Amino acid sequence: MQTGQAAALLPLTAQAPTNRQRLFVRYFTAILIDLVVLNLFVEFSANVNIDSFATSLLASILLQILLKATVAVEHWVATFFEGKSGGLMRFLRFFFAWLVLFGSKFVILEALAMAFGDRVRFEGALHGIVALVVVIVAMIVAEEAIFRLYRKLGD
Repeated sequence: MQTGQAAALLPLTAQAPTNRQRLFVRYFTAILIDLVVLNLFVEFSANVNIDSFATSLLASILLQILLKATVAVEHWVATFFEGKSGGLMRFLRFFFAWLVLFGSKFVILEALAMAFGDRVRFEGALHGIVALVVVIVAMIVAEEAIFRLYRKLGD
């Protein structure tokens, strides 16, 4: 192939992605990772039941939104206590962060029940809370592993 022909195959400009494009790819990838993890639990665990792939896709989107909202609230709580000194304030910071992170699982379970009814069910210990926590932890670990691998490939 001649030089002119090879150049014709290349893009005219190489533009860096915008912040909106980066954010889109980040959340799109996170939702797909959550979808895979959720469906692996549906496949291999008796405590996670979802009636269809479409429902699991919608549940993955809802879970991603709720998890990001939980992290935002936890960061807001941490920021609220950040400027305050003393042992009590430090304790309250960690206590309320734990309360948000723990309590959010009940909110997430209820949101899934409201959105999907019996089409999405987490069963087992503590009315499915344990199964939900295991799935969420697996999602977070999988997301972090994939994004660390991605960053490592850029080095």
